[in-house]
Amino acid sequence: MSITISQTTVKQILTRCSGYLTEISTHSLQPYRGCSFGNSLCGVGCYVQHNPFVTRGRDWGSFLEVRTNAAEIYLKTAQREQSWAHRSQRAFSIFCSSSTDPFVPQEKRFGITKSLLEAMLVFPPDQLILQTHSTGILNVLEQIKRLKQVIDLRVHVSIESDYDRLQGLPPPAASVFNRLETCKILKHMGIPVTVTVAPLLPIEHPQQFFMAIETAADGVIIDHFIGGDGSRNGNRTRKTALYKAMWEVNPNSVTIEYRKQIIEIARQIMPGRVGVGSSGFAGHRQ
Repeated sequence: MSITISQTTVKQILTRCSGYLTEISTHSLQPYRGCSFGNSLCGVGCYVQHNPFVTRGRDWGSFLEVRTNAAEIYLKTAQREQSWAHRSQRAFSIFCSSSTDPFVPQEKRFGITKSLLEAMLVFPPDQLILQTHSTGILNVLEQIKRLKQVIDLRVHVSIESDYDRLQGLPPPAASVFNRLETCKILKHMGIPVTVTVAPLLPIEHPQQFFMAIETAADGVIIDHFIGGDGSRNGNRTRKTALYKAMWEVNPNSVTIEYRKQIIEIARQIMPGRVGVGSSGFAGHRQ
């Protein structure tokens, strides 16, 4: 699928959280509208494709809007949003990103996320969560190191399975190996890093998978499309090609019982370091 890239300006860049994200942070931040990883494995079941406000009738993965003034607008509005969060007796916390990946390939050209991180050095939030499928986060290590000195910062790297491919679906944005190596680099630098196995896909060798995560990251979060995709019984995901591909690899993987089985294995290998669902994304571990 070809992708249309456009540049735009926005009036607001910090969105006050609702729904699933409410427990996780006070605000979400999207450097881009759309996601060029929509044509990758993660895009097949991506929940954002069901949001008409974002897609505006376009196929997921077919567009990317570059928010060229994102850093400028952050600096203009961050103090107001911080005050709003503090009035609610909450930390001013930002989740980046819930509707795109902050490190899409085009970030190398446009540097929107990098400019936002530099803006946060001028006016820091209390907390920042960077969520990505990409090794591109390694291009902003200097900004991350500096932010870590002044705020509560953690990185979430999505690794949903030990399979690099599910039959009939596109490849991932980055290989499992490369994402694990990215985690190791971040952890070695003292950056708190969590692997998000969300949505949980079939795992061929669960023990080995979580042993690899145990070495590479500080923690892990597990979530399933049932209860995690914003629809009753995971109906959104059931309508996508991801559901069929999961079932063909392991029919049990499309049930909530599979999540319970995988959580049990993860907790045996990583006791006290396993989060589940939205509470896991919020930082709670068992």
